[in-house]
Amino acid sequence: QVQLVESGGGLVQAGGSLRVSCAVSGRTFSSYAMGWFRQAPGKEREFVAAISRSGDTTDYADSVKGRFTISRDNDKNAVYVRMNSLKPEDTAVYYCARSKGYRSPWRPLRNINDYDSWGQGTQVTVSS
Repeated sequence: QVQLVESGGGLVQAGGSLRVSCAVSGRTFSSYAMGWFRQAPGKEREFVAAISRSGDTTDYADSVKGRFTISRDNDKNAVYVRMNSLKPEDTAVYYCARSKGYRSPWRPLRNINDYDSWGQGTQVTVSS
């Protein structure tokens, strides 16, 4: 069973930057698109960004476009999100997720139901 482990969260001031990472177990990492979601207290889990199997295609929520960058390293079985110009409203638990489609062609993957494996999350707190 695949395991996803996030790291790199923390407390940062508004306007600052942070990179969160997700290590994924198993030999088939490069066969799946990956995504990042976040969940703030009292709110539903929401899409942040997604990346194709090769890393050449990405997709972002409007709220983070231009500030966040998703990337992956298939040699290291890892996916990252670099967050710049952080705002207090970015405060949330950030989750990485593996898509359902093994070797599937790229398509937008913005729905929670597009993913079947999740990490435990890492807290990101942005102070004003």
